[in-house]
Amino acid sequence: MAAKRDTSALGPFASTWRKSSFSGSNGGNCVEVAATDHVMVRDTKDNGTGPALGFTPVAWTAFTDTIKDS
Repeated sequence: MAAKRDTSALGPFASTWRKSSFSGSNGGNCVEVAATDHVMVRDTKDNGTGPALGFTPVAWTAFTDTIKDS
């Protein structure tokens, strides 16, 4: 089981973070997402201390639909 990450810096955005299923176990290009009233995205290797980007659900769906088709 993975160590619990510190989400205190996110304040109201703190939620359950999920690591991408495409992320390897050795670090590298990994992202985590959390759903609140926005979809939050952060870099896994920052150990929960780095910045997080917030997207509206509509923008996130448009983004994921676009990359699925590429």
